[in-house]
Amino acid sequence: MAAGAGSGSGAGAAGAASVASLWSEVNRCGQNGDFGRALKSVNKILQISKDDVTALRCKIVCLIQNGSFKEALSVIHTHTKVLTSDLIAFEKAYCEYRLNRIENALKTIQGASQQTDKLKELYGQVLYRLECYDDCLAVYRDLIRNSQDDYEEERKTNLSAVVAAQSTWEKEDLGLQEGTYELCYNAACAFIGQGRLTDAMKSLLKAEDLCRQSLSEDSDVTEEDIEAELAIIHGQMAYIFQLQGYTEEALQLYNQIIKLKPTDVGLLAVIANNIITINKDQNVFDSKKKVKLTNAEGVEHKLSKKQLQAIEFNKALLAMYTNQADQCHKLSSSLQSQSPEHLLPVLIQAAQLCREKQHTKAIELLQDFADQHPEKEAEIKLTMAQLKVAQGNVTKACIILRTIEELRHKPGMVSALVTMYSHEEDIDSAIEVLAQSIEWYQEFQATNVIFQPKSPIHLSLIREAANFKLKHGRKKEAISDLEELWKQNPDDVHTLAQLISAYSLVDPEKAKVYPSWFGCGRCNQEASLGHSFQWASVLQQCFQHFHLWSTTSIMTCLLKIPNMPVKIHLSKYLPSSDTMSLKVDVDALENSHGATYIRKKGGKPTNESLQKEQGQGDVKKKRKKKKGKLPKNYDPKVTPDPERWLPMRERSYYRGRKKGKKKDQIGKGTQGATTAATSELDASKTASSPPTSPRPGTITAVPSSTSNMIPPRHQKPVGAAATKKKQQQKKKKGGKGGW
Repeated sequence: MAAGAGSGSGAGAAGAASVASLWSEVNRCGQNGDFGRALKSVNKILQISKDDVTALRCKIVCLIQNGSFKEALSVIHTHTKVLTSDLIAFEKAYCEYRLNRIENALKTIQGASQQTDKLKELYGQVLYRLECYDDCLAVYRDLIRNSQDDYEEERKTNLSAVVAAQSTWEKEDLGLQEGTYELCYNAACAFIGQGRLTDAMKSLLKAEDLCRQSLSEDSDVTEEDIEAELAIIHGQMAYIFQLQGYTEEALQLYNQIIKLKPTDVGLLAVIANNIITINKDQNVFDSKKKVKLTNAEGVEHKLSKKQLQAIEFNKALLAMYTNQADQCHKLSSSLQSQSPEHLLPVLIQAAQLCREKQHTKAIELLQDFADQHPEKEAEIKLTMAQLKVAQGNVTKACIILRTIEELRHKPGMVSALVTMYSHEEDIDSAIEVLAQSIEWYQEFQATNVIFQPKSPIHLSLIREAANFKLKHGRKKEAISDLEELWKQNPDDVHTLAQLISAYSLVDPEKAKVYPSWFGCGRCNQEASLGHSFQWASVLQQCFQHFHLWSTTSIMTCLLKIPNMPVKIHLSKYLPSSDTMSLKVDVDALENSHGATYIRKKGGKPTNESLQKEQGQGDVKKKRKKKKGKLPKNYDPKVTPDPERWLPMRERSYYRGRKKGKKKDQIGKGTQGATTAATSELDASKTASSPPTSPRPGTITAVPSSTSNMIPPRHQKPVGAAATKKKQQQKKKKGGKGGW
């Protein structure tokens, strides 16, 4: 027993020594980064003591360092009694994060009793992946403020990335110096979101220079490694070119990045999607190849929800452009189920239905979506109106547009409705639209400062209404609009001219007393007393008040009034020619390109021209008008053909040419008989043609001329000799050579 006891204590001492040596081996391998050998040593320790907490944690760390996240997580779940959540919260959350179980990682972090710095770092990464940018920004600000270690630069980089990725794209002044290429890149992304493309390009160029400088210092980094690192920067440059409209430069950069074959599947997916958007409905075969890059494994974990949604939208549009109707309907329906409030999937389905000539179903689909989402009603109705216009139902499109209350009285909508009604020649409806818009602006004068009457928008509508009515002959209706415009701007002579012209055509009597609108006290006094105007006396006083206006324009307006009693006497109240001269160089005007007549210079007057100038009283002789020529076969007794101006084929009595057989011609060519010989050869035309077979008992008489007849094959066609002579003459003209 004593011996046995002694041997047992010796074995225990040997086991303790072996465990200590194993721990020293684990420590040495961990410092050297050889986590594979460290894992073997830890497993030997766990064989001796399977519930050793330190050994279990070391095993989990070794598995994480080797990338075996599933095995590490299974070890944590297997030893839940020993490994409590407080001890192993960070390792568990990190494994879940790397396995893209973001929701589980968030729960694990939030369930930890103590929030350490490394757990906060992971918490910020989880919030960034969940696109909770506001909470993530607060976490990184707290870390930067309350931590002092060597990772401050990385935290600032993450902070700038959060700012760049915010959905509002509102860059705050965080006081971060763009000292690294990562910070410059993130700042450029924020500038792109704000629309400051020039500043974004400057930041990207700076990021490219900093990246080359930092990587070139390492001798182990090759040029290919540098280009691979710069790929994401060049991708953003290409995106800026695309936004600026330089599609060729953007495509060139995109294709260069694809040729490098970067390992980042997210970058390849974004570039392929952007190329598809550039191609649109052109080069669809190239777009089909690029779609495969967006379906790579792991893309969904590299991109944000908005990026993935945009890629799916483009897939549906590409299916529509390639006439894959079923695929387009499938993708758009899936997108609509994922985002029921989003409008774009419904628009894609409606566009596909229109391509299939199912306009009624498309309109029904849009109407159903508008009923379910009233906040999208304006956009839906605009699309429905566009479909109606495409079908040719302009009037129905106008009816739909007039039901959009929030856009009904906007200047753009009013202009579109007036144009469409004018196209349909529905002038009354167009005037009604203008009148309703003007009235709407007048009603909202007290409730809204922006839409108060006499605002520029209101006056422009009145001006357009007046011009539209005058254009279509509605002068009487235009008078009220012109009066309103004149009251607002009495110095507008053009409006005054239009108003006087309208009154002169509608109510000449009112046009005669219209000078009261000039604002002259004398005119208003005469009008209030009911006196008839004495134009010669009143106008002279009125002109004293018009020193700021153009007297010529006013007189032009007044002279347009018909039946004006003193038109003849108004000329003496006009200013002299010296005061009315516009100081125009007549010679320069005549020699300009727009002159239709140029006066000849240097010509001396002759005696005849002087005599003509002296005899100014001679009446010029009028030239007699020449009578029109009549056709040669003209018969005054016969009424001319009313369709004589039409071409013969378009006349009602034209029946076309008769295509009869030419019986007189036997054949064509040199071996055929001529027209003169055919009558002689036709036996049916001879009166004494013998029967085909002689009758019995009769003797047929043979004509004496048959012996002199020439067979048809030996006959020469008429004019053959003449043609031969002509040919010989032509050959003689060619000269001695004959070629």
